[in-house]
Amino acid sequence: MKILNINKNSVGKIALALALSTGSFYSCSDFTELAPLASLSESTAFTSPANIELAANGMYQAAAVGTYDPGTGAAAGRGYPFGAAAIEQGEMRGEDMVNLQTFFDISYRSLYTTASANNVNHWEQLYALINQANIIISGVKTAGANGIIAADVATRYEAEARFLRALAHHELLIHFARPYADGKGSKPGVPYRELAINSGEAVNEGLAMGRGTVAEGYAKLLADLDFAEANLADTRTNGIARATKGAAIALKSRVKLHMEDWAGVIAEAAKLGADATSGTFKSAVGGYELEADPETPFANQKSNKESMFSIANSATSNPGVNGALANMLGPSSKGARDLVAMSPNLYNATFWVDGDLRRTKLVVGQTTGNFPFYYTTKYRDYGVFGDWAPVLRYSEVLLNASEAYARSGNNAQSFALLNAVRNRSVPAAARYTSAPADLIQTILNERRVEFASEGRRWADIHRLALDTKYGTGGIPAKVEVSQLKNTSYDLVNRGAVTGSVAAIPQTDFRFLWPIPVSETSINPTLAKEQNPGY
Repeated sequence: MKILNINKNSVGKIALALALSTGSFYSCSDFTELAPLASLSESTAFTSPANIELAANGMYQAAAVGTYDPGTGAAAGRGYPFGAAAIEQGEMRGEDMVNLQTFFDISYRSLYTTASANNVNHWEQLYALINQANIIISGVKTAGANGIIAADVATRYEAEARFLRALAHHELLIHFARPYADGKGSKPGVPYRELAINSGEAVNEGLAMGRGTVAEGYAKLLADLDFAEANLADTRTNGIARATKGAAIALKSRVKLHMEDWAGVIAEAAKLGADATSGTFKSAVGGYELEADPETPFANQKSNKESMFSIANSATSNPGVNGALANMLGPSSKGARDLVAMSPNLYNATFWVDGDLRRTKLVVGQTTGNFPFYYTTKYRDYGVFGDWAPVLRYSEVLLNASEAYARSGNNAQSFALLNAVRNRSVPAAARYTSAPADLIQTILNERRVEFASEGRRWADIHRLALDTKYGTGGIPAKVEVSQLKNTSYDLVNRGAVTGSVAAIPQTDFRFLWPIPVSETSINPTLAKEQNPGY
């Protein structure tokens, strides 16, 4: 039997795809570069250190481009779940980017159904990754017990798998479940799958698993991240594209921000140096720090001090024409597709000051063609589609902590953290000399600028949906492409365009994605637990 992975849905239609076969698994230094081993069966995948390393690299490959049926090509070349799709969907569900053509129209307008490709593939490929992680966990435990690899090496592989398992489950929670703030996690979550599905008996057990609650899901993913933190190395070769202790801690700071556990955010960020009183922040774990230039993490994706975890892509392993970040978010003048432009409402926002390097270096205007608008240049590999997808950066840790400190009443530390991120990008004359009157709103504005085009907008909309002061109350109104003109981008008058794509309140069923019909049609448990309205 080949290594099993979940294809058409998370439990029901188990595909005997070649998850450990030619084209799927790559070298320990960079899984996207070297030729893989020939087909491995599950009985041999965990019988040697070399094979185990191949299997682990294949798990990261599943995170980058998904696992799919070679016969049908399902989900091939679309960057699911984290190679590009998580970022693209995170932006298209928000209001800071504008959908220009048809590719992301369903996500942008909230027209999704139980069969819409974007949300269906996201569910299926996230659970496929989760199953790959579970297979790794089961396999390395056995290999460690049998002396094939040392016990500490087996534990480290398990920690990497549990990191990815937590990351995947959190992505599912922010799209398919209510925010933690809604009833303190008491609403239905998503199935937290910890069993390797590689037999009929395992499938039956998976089919019986219900959604549980949001709080239960968060508790399980935090347990996974605690294990990852305890057992991952501070650094490793190609550390940006492999899970490390620092990445696990950073992800915990994100998760606890969603839980509104301000003390928890502060505690996790302190492990990474966010409690420094000097105004200069550097992590003793992993040596992470802000780059002096905000362009550096994108210009030097494989080697910089700020990126804590990214998903690797390359010429031999990439999301393809219909998934690559540069291709989907860039302008045709650079060889991309004119699919997603920056909204003038973000570009013109008064909180994004003149001379900010994140506008002058990471945004480009296009004056030719049918879409003469402004686009991100964070992703630049327009021909090869090899841009690495950023998942965690040190600037996020600092802004997570800044918000948590502000909400806890420590404005001085909050302000210092905000300035650390902001001051490297803005001219000296535009820097704050004292904390703004509404420090929390200023931090939230800074997040929109700092993480523009990195997929973080939906996560903030989701977690703040019930916050009557700082939230949007649901999916904000969005600009329609027909409303856009080149003159809409105006840093002199700073005008705003009233979006004609109507806002959707968080109480509307469309605030959440539906569980796919590919799941509910053969999974009676989840068929009974579908999100309302679908």
